[in-house]
Amino acid sequence: MLNRLGRLTKIKQDQSGLEVPSGQFVTEKFPVLTFGPTPKIDLATWKFSITGLVDEEKMLDWEEFNSLPKVTLDAEFHCVTQWSRLQNTWEGVLFTDVMKLANVKPEATHVMAHCYGGYSTNVALDVLMDDDVLFAQKHDGETLTSEHGGPLRLVIPKRYGWKSAKWLNGIEFMPEDMPGFWEIRGYHMNGDPWKEERFWDRLG
Repeated sequence: MLNRLGRLTKIKQDQSGLEVPSGQFVTEKFPVLTFGPTPKIDLATWKFSITGLVDEEKMLDWEEFNSLPKVTLDAEFHCVTQWSRLQNTWEGVLFTDVMKLANVKPEATHVMAHCYGGYSTNVALDVLMDDDVLFAQKHDGETLTSEHGGPLRLVIPKRYGWKSAKWLNGIEFMPEDMPGFWEIRGYHMNGDPWKEERFWDRLG
């Protein structure tokens, strides 16, 4: 059976009729999974950087980032630990709108997301260009809690949740793919839940 992304895969549906990737179970809860302590972030000193393959690197404070146009969208969330929360309402700034702030060079193919606490994760640029990828500030109408990645979390619905990096403080445009925190430790470089890309089989 072809899923909604045109891929041949085993598909199941929950009671609402929404599709669920193979190997996942549906929950209405939103478990908190984090490696290491939750950082304490002061919005007065918060900074967001845009670096790497850009004509001019940018640094935004919270007021400047908060002045960017906002969107609200509904999207699923799939955790690599096999739970999926299918109905989520996110509010924040589209990745494509942030990207417009810096003229990205054509040789950029991937992005490294950097976070408070030292976490990082790699994502292909074409994945981030989807119209449902955003820097979230709210979840289900409430300000994003620190446990869930507030004040700013990258949300990539078509990838496993570890790619939706918490406590984001910058993006770096790169000429090639490079592993981030979990990818170095064996997680898949791409992390597509519809292909069950949980682990990196090339890790040797």
